[in-house]
Amino acid sequence: MALGDDKAISDGTGDGKGVSMLPGLGGKGRYGRIDADLSDDGPRRGIESNRYIFACAIFASLNSVLLGYDVGVMSGCIIFIQKDLHITEVQQEVLVGCLSILSLVGSLAAGRTSDAIGRKWTIGLAAIIFQTGAAIMAFAPSFQVLILGRLLAGVGIGFGVMIAPVYIAEISPTVSRGSFTSFPEIFINLGILLGYISNYVFSGLSEHISWRIMLGIGILPSVFIGFALFVIPESPRWLVMQNRLEEARSVLMRINENEKEVENRLREIEEAAGVVEGEKYVEKAVWREFLRPSPTLRRMLIIGIGIQCFQQISGIDATVYYSPTIFRDAGIKSDSKLLAATVAVGIAKTTFILVAILLIDRVGRKPLLYVSTIGMTVCLFCLGLALSLLGNNLVYPRVGILVAILSVCGNVAFFSVGIGPICWVLSSEIFPQRLRAQAVALGTVGNRVISGLIAMSFLSMCRAITVAGTFFIFSAISAMSVIFINMYVPETKGKSLEQIEMLIDTRREWQPIEVELGDAEHLVQKD
Repeated sequence: MALGDDKAISDGTGDGKGVSMLPGLGGKGRYGRIDADLSDDGPRRGIESNRYIFACAIFASLNSVLLGYDVGVMSGCIIFIQKDLHITEVQQEVLVGCLSILSLVGSLAAGRTSDAIGRKWTIGLAAIIFQTGAAIMAFAPSFQVLILGRLLAGVGIGFGVMIAPVYIAEISPTVSRGSFTSFPEIFINLGILLGYISNYVFSGLSEHISWRIMLGIGILPSVFIGFALFVIPESPRWLVMQNRLEEARSVLMRINENEKEVENRLREIEEAAGVVEGEKYVEKAVWREFLRPSPTLRRMLIIGIGIQCFQQISGIDATVYYSPTIFRDAGIKSDSKLLAATVAVGIAKTTFILVAILLIDRVGRKPLLYVSTIGMTVCLFCLGLALSLLGNNLVYPRVGILVAILSVCGNVAFFSVGIGPICWVLSSEIFPQRLRAQAVALGTVGNRVISGLIAMSFLSMCRAITVAGTFFIFSAISAMSVIFINMYVPETKGKSLEQIEMLIDTRREWQPIEVELGDAEHLVQKD
């Protein structure tokens, strides 16, 4: 196809305007990038911008390592804490689950805090709070002090898991936003794997020392976060809301390919934030809007909070926290073998998150969600079936153990390839700019509350209805998530944050135009 043919695709006139002149789409920005890429320095600057955003996304995601490490390491720590401090089963559940419950305090506070002091410094605050909690846990002489440290760590994690995807979504370009916004989930998985490895490596030490070293190592990522604060910029969208337009323009110059695109993006952000002719953003009663939402906001809340809740209600954190318990129920008795099996779970979970990163901006969000939730449903059912057959001596022990391990690994793999990272991507994409931070905080609260409730009740549920029965229930809930995704979740691949707001706004004629625009862009890029 000739280079000039995109003009004909635009409107059939060959005048070079066409699609870019479609009303209401901010078209100047979208096709400006295609033209810009044809300049001599466009590719070079584009590579530099992507490298810079890549570095920012990594640094912003370091707090997620803390959450992942805590989840992974606690699955092994609890074995040695129980022996050292002689805690009861109920105390084990409280110790494991209270972190998620307390993280809701951090998540709720993070929305308003990040609007007040900025996304960047909220990331630093999260690290400081977690670091304090981790230090207290490592030196805790009793269960009560251990819980105090865990409560502080939970608040810090609540700040971290809420702010990272918001920050990354606000600095990332449209075409790669899904991949970059998935970085926090990558680092959660990396943290889980490191926690499992830590369990295995230090399991040979004395019961009094081993779990303290395991928990104390979690302080180390905070050191890198301190360095990161001097590297990463503030979110340009937050700067616009503070009427710091020159600083926002400076940041956009580093993350976009040319000055024309910078001005177009800045104009879109100003319009979305309500900044007109230098008028400073005025915070509205956000929570009042949540309590009395418009039809569009109601749909956004259903999608954002719903996907967050379904991510956890199918029992993923219980699978990770209590994987040694699951494998022990399957027939593995040795502590070292139990911890080695959990390392296999961590490897599967971390490996498949990389698959999601490669596909999320190519295949799209919704197809991966379908694969993920359907695969999880099947694996959870197989795990329940294997444990049930083992419990009734209807299968050879080695076969049952193998099926149980493969089912757990399959469950976390399907989680990582879809609903794990995409939950955070969608949550940070679908809300309008003025509501984004606090709306994501609200969804994160639902996520953490459900995680905590399941973690704090898992052992009791297993005792009441057996481990197999518990996973049959998780399988049924996972099947319900497939229905939810089909009914409510939109495809957001390839759309700017401002365009996604238009997509979900049912009052606007968006979909027919988007199809035409997407087809034209595909043909131009193909050329």
